[in-house]
Amino acid sequence: MSTLPVRIMFADSADLLLVGARLVLEQHPDCRVLAVASDFQALLGAAKHQPPDIIILGEGLDPDLDVWGQVEQLQAVTPHTRFILMSARTGGPLIHDAFAHGIDGVLCKSDELQTHLHGAVLAVMRGRPYLSPTANTEYLVAIRASGASDTLDQEARAILQLLVQGHHTGQIACQLKIPLRRVYWVREKLRQRFGALTNEHMISRAAAEGFVYPS
Repeated sequence: MSTLPVRIMFADSADLLLVGARLVLEQHPDCRVLAVASDFQALLGAAKHQPPDIIILGEGLDPDLDVWGQVEQLQAVTPHTRFILMSARTGGPLIHDAFAHGIDGVLCKSDELQTHLHGAVLAVMRGRPYLSPTANTEYLVAIRASGASDTLDQEARAILQLLVQGHHTGQIACQLKIPLRRVYWVREKLRQRFGALTNEHMISRAAAEGFVYPS
């Protein structure tokens, strides 16, 4: 991670949370708060003017636009920014949707802000998905309830790790000395296992469950 301070924007409809988050982040010399906002248009304008490294996004910013639509608009104006969702609701389906829509970390508002906010920023900047304790528990409960197996065989683990490293299917087939169609079949099974539509989403889900550690 860069030695420069992480440039952060924080947005939430609760003024007290904005003040508290800013105080927490400004205690750390490796964080620089560029702006805080209590509505979506203010956040969007700030991000256009000065793109941040991370946007921490709360709830209730726009009554006419859900959080996924907000993330899409923000990604359009600041494509290299990473996102942390801070929510009072952190059920498994919400976290699944969060990863699918490009969210890099999820913080439950009931978890201790002082303890977890800075850790979330550091993890996301290292390219690792982050779930605060309550969010992580909810996610694991949802995974187990879905009947997903916690184990992957050796072949699946090897293909998953090569996908994490950026290898395409042809390279994987050559390296593992298996037919290309076999790689496609295992990749599809992996996507089903992690409830993912894309490789990127699958890798995020696998990392959140501890199967892989993206560099």
